[in-house]
Amino acid sequence: MNILKRAIGIIIIIFTTITLIDAIHNYGYANTNSTLKKTVKVGVFLSTFNDEYLSLVKQNLEDIQKENKDTVQFIFHNANGNQGSQNEAIDKALNNNFDFLVLDLVNANAEAVSGIFNKINEKNIPLIIYLDPTNALVNLIKSHNRTIIIGTDSKQSGELEGKIIVNAWNTNKENIDKNNDNTLQYILLHGETFNPTAIARTKYSIQTINSAGIKTELLALRYCNWDRECARTNTESLLLKYGNKIEAIISNNDAMAIGAIEALQKQGYFKGDKSTYIPVVGIDAIPEARELIKKGFMTGTVIQDPRQAAEAIYTVGMNMVNGNYPLAGTKYTFDETGKVIRLPYYEYKA
Repeated sequence: MNILKRAIGIIIIIFTTITLIDAIHNYGYANTNSTLKKTVKVGVFLSTFNDEYLSLVKQNLEDIQKENKDTVQFIFHNANGNQGSQNEAIDKALNNNFDFLVLDLVNANAEAVSGIFNKINEKNIPLIIYLDPTNALVNLIKSHNRTIIIGTDSKQSGELEGKIIVNAWNTNKENIDKNNDNTLQYILLHGETFNPTAIARTKYSIQTINSAGIKTELLALRYCNWDRECARTNTESLLLKYGNKIEAIISNNDAMAIGAIEALQKQGYFKGDKSTYIPVVGIDAIPEARELIKKGFMTGTVIQDPRQAAEAIYTVGMNMVNGNYPLAGTKYTFDETGKVIRLPYYEYKA
């Protein structure tokens, strides 16, 4: 009988050990200090509500909440482009029983956000950072077990945008190359000055055009912080300065591309005459850009699917709240850093 009791005791010890090892294997995402609530409360901190693409991501998160009634509640905060305001809002949220946080940074500089990241990590709250990160930002969060980044491949978006221009040049060069010098004279509408996404899109779009054997000449670069109105007013002034010398407008996003098109239309472009056509390209494939492409006013755009982004945020976040591996039950993969999920881009086809 004593032998049987000892055997049972050993089995219990082995089973308990296996269970503990399995719990540890879950990458530390489970919060052992709290139980899962019926409705998961999520704080979503956006850099601005004025960005047209971010507004679509917000809308899709709201749709997911409606589709999963009583499962999740998204509470949004608008930083209005102010990192200090965003940090203060997160500080308050840390004491308001949020189950996980989503952060679209105003400032992607690691030094500017290290303090608030450390506070989140100390509270052991799952955090999803939604942006295309710098190496410094990835290094900052490597030791934060419950923090991951959902971003995109900015290089890919720039390359795809460049390919749209290459295809337009190859099929319609006689109308694009107005001065017949075998060089594409262009205007570049840039996002924020030091934004890594804007920098990568700019670099790789032009690099792709040049790699296709097309020479380029930058007439003007304007920093418009993703803003449509800024792009419109700057394009108006550049049209007065350069006139027919402008052979293409390359924009880091659709909102600025649409602003440029509004300026071009005001000056009599896109009236059906080939001489009034200028290629304009953007990124995001927002609904208005798609309509302009169908009408022939915009040459092309690159899709960054807001529904896909919202679903990734929801699915991965819920996994972490439930103490599961972040990618459990998904087709997502981490990149070589082990901390970043990269969502793909592709060219929009009307």
